Amino acid sequence: MEKLFQDALALSAAVRGGEVSVTEVVEACLSRIEKSEPALHGFITVDAEGALSQAKEMQKKISSGEMRGPLAGVPIAVKDNISTWGLRTTCASRMLADYVPVYDATAVAKLRDAGMIVIGKTNLDEFAMGSTTETSFFGVMKNPWDLSRVPGGSSGGSCASVAAGEVPLALGTDTGGSIRQPSAFCGVVGLKPTYGTVSRSGLIAYASSMDHIGTIAGSVRECAALLDVIAGKDEKDSTAAERCKQSKQGNAYTDHTDNTTFLSSTSQTDLQGMKIGVPQQYLSTDVNPQVKDAVLAAAGALTYAGAEVEMFDLPMTDEAIAAYYVIACAEASANLARFDGVKYGHRAASYQDLHEMVRRSRSEGFGAEVKQRILLGTYVLRAGFYEDYYLKAQLAKEQIAKAFAEAFERYDVILTPTAPTTAPKLGESLADPLAMYLGDVDTVAVNLAGLPAISVPCGLDSQGLPIGLQIIGNHFREDQILRVASAYEAIRGEFMSPCDTAEERPS
Repeated sequence: MEKLFQDALALSAAVRGGEVSVTEVVEACLSRIEKSEPALHGFITVDAEGALSQAKEMQKKISSGEMRGPLAGVPIAVKDNISTWGLRTTCASRMLADYVPVYDATAVAKLRDAGMIVIGKTNLDEFAMGSTTETSFFGVMKNPWDLSRVPGGSSGGSCASVAAGEVPLALGTDTGGSIRQPSAFCGVVGLKPTYGTVSRSGLIAYASSMDHIGTIAGSVRECAALLDVIAGKDEKDSTAAERCKQSKQGNAYTDHTDNTTFLSSTSQTDLQGMKIGVPQQYLSTDVNPQVKDAVLAAAGALTYAGAEVEMFDLPMTDEAIAAYYVIACAEASANLARFDGVKYGHRAASYQDLHEMVRRSRSEGFGAEVKQRILLGTYVLRAGFYEDYYLKAQLAKEQIAKAFAEAFERYDVILTPTAPTTAPKLGESLADPLAMYLGDVDTVAVNLAGLPAISVPCGLDSQGLPIGLQIIGNHFREDQILRVASAYEAIRGEFMSPCDTAEERPS
């Protein structure tokens, strides 16, 4: 069971082959969660009863041959800002502490249709606003590699739960790096697809023009297989469409992660003819030297697979952080206006009139970071400030997208660090919010441009903390980033998990 559990595809094959039952798999997950959670706090809600009930029903379908998908019978965790029918969805906020959706997000419905078992909802920064998973109303999340450090955010719970072996797969969301950055800090693979590849229906919005649902796993191939499940058009979301042609086996993305040719090849030319660019701005003096060295070593390894790698200049990088936070906060201000205590969210216990009810409900329901971003967003949208801030940010966004488009005329993919440092200590980022915002410097431009990107572990620093390699592709070219990531993964070899470093870690 332990070896199979390390790979979701192998685990499903074992279930479909009768080597292990779905119930046994779910029980193994629940046992691991029970052991790890007191230390980690990666889950807000664990649906043990519901997961076991799902397991029994799914076992019947698998045994009868009705359900034969490549991830059938596999447990999965879902970030707690993605709606799940009958299962509490809180956004890690007091505002939605008791909210139970009456419908599944489209991505979750597709998980169930594929035979996967939703085992619980993972912790996050409140309303996905943060980079550390420390702003959750339900408590601080910790990094399984080092419990004194943050797991990253806002999908810290999803990434840490995979890293800690609590679940083989998880869904996260990414508005400015919220899948990729915690994946780097936790030493797992995190994939943010092109905007529109996965339906946002049922995702509780932070910044609608940049929100993405993506996949988290222990390997590139598992991430791609999960993307095969959740991608595609949706009549409930006009921005979602069928973007990638499926193979005869129905695998639009997994087919691009087959590294058996690479592993058996003597010439090692799987990436022959591919051009990879490394932006100089992403390797500036602000980047930790150990992170820089690891990324450059990974770039060198890809030349071994036949790729041509070169440094280049990518303009507008310095403007990305400012543009991102102006736009994201403006959209958050509009999206979160619905939580006023009238129809949605927490309502204050006592008030004199409607205005006081709204004011007190929002004051009590939202945490400090969410309030700060709502205020900033409201400010930049005010008459007199709109043109000075919001409009300029939108113009910068266009220029950033143009800079990437020009880069992709020369390169197939772009290689950068996922984050300029490894995981900081708990409390450090909250003590210096500006530094926390600047920590997103390597990821936010990708969201502004709506591009696909993946983070893959590429080493450990001197303190034994994971380092992430980010591979960015052109619009709807997930095939290329998956191909490069899979080739690098094969060259690198198996990456250890935090559970390999101490028998009972993280508990």
